[in-house]
Amino acid sequence: MTSSYSDGTRVVHAGLPEPEVGEPFLPGPVFAAPYHLDPVTGPGENGYARTEHPTRRSLEAAIDELEGGPALVFASGQAAITALLLAVLHTGDTVALPSDGYFAVRAFAEGTLRNLGVQTMLVPTAGPYPDFSGVRLVLLETPANPGLDVCDIASVAALAHAAGALVAVDNTTATPLGQNPLALGADVVVASGTKALTGHSDILLGYVATNDDAVFEKVETWRKQTGAVPGAFDSWLAHRSLATLDLRLARQTANAAAVAALLASRADVTGVRWPGLESDPSYTVASKQMRRIPGVVSFDLGDAGRVARFLQATALVFAATSFGGVHTSADRRAQWGDDTSDGFVRLSCGIEDTADLLADLTAALDEA
Repeated sequence: MTSSYSDGTRVVHAGLPEPEVGEPFLPGPVFAAPYHLDPVTGPGENGYARTEHPTRRSLEAAIDELEGGPALVFASGQAAITALLLAVLHTGDTVALPSDGYFAVRAFAEGTLRNLGVQTMLVPTAGPYPDFSGVRLVLLETPANPGLDVCDIASVAALAHAAGALVAVDNTTATPLGQNPLALGADVVVASGTKALTGHSDILLGYVATNDDAVFEKVETWRKQTGAVPGAFDSWLAHRSLATLDLRLARQTANAAAVAALLASRADVTGVRWPGLESDPSYTVASKQMRRIPGVVSFDLGDAGRVARFLQATALVFAATSFGGVHTSADRRAQWGDDTSDGFVRLSCGIEDTADLLADLTAALDEA
């Protein structure tokens, strides 16, 4: 698909093979580990599923079209981001990570990477940004999870490149329909496809995408040697789910706009964050950089007890971790080890009818 098509058209057709009479639009998953080999020449396009797999390649082709760079898919988002870190970082290197990003990445850096002799520099997503001299890799996460701060990718990439650093952007929350970091100057995109990209809360998936041939080769070699690949059925389900990405995001964004406005209007709710609100600290950067704002809203209900009462009172909001699914969900992030207050809530808007969702949230907040 060419970039001249709109998002809705691109996601429906991304990665599909050329039409063949009698074949489905998206061929089903290939359930195989080894394949027939030519006794003389050896493997053709497929030799062994850990290293080559047709269903996985189709999904990667689709993500390539959406992100704008060759993609490698992994068994989870954490598998993807740790593969990138371990493939490009070496003893004596320094990596800059978001201090307010996904906590498991910081834990990995403070444990595994530190034991390998890699130093960590923690930087807030919204800045200020330090001198990146001597830094090998700058990892950005924008919007950050769970606080939803946004950084100017182009500006930070320019600063990092001037210091000789690679730039990677975690695009999980935004998705490639929200922003394209590679087009904004990043060298690498990494993301969890578990969230909004696939959007049905039934798949664990991650990916790395890059136009840097050297980085791609290192990450691909790492994946081949460690085997952190998704299965055939998960790859097929993910590709199938991409077709509705534009539709799902449209409703989730509309719901988030309405939910954020509702929460901001209530005196008993504090700390409302959604980069689409004009009052949000990230609004100016987000409105310039992003094509659409994701369906995740954060806010504070004061204490853990009130969060529990709120979640027990709601009829439509599932108490669950993760985000980006078709069902609205929420969780108290402090219970997972995030550096947030006890009453901090990350709410992921699903695709329910907006009026129903607002009525349910209002009643639950009143009861809580």
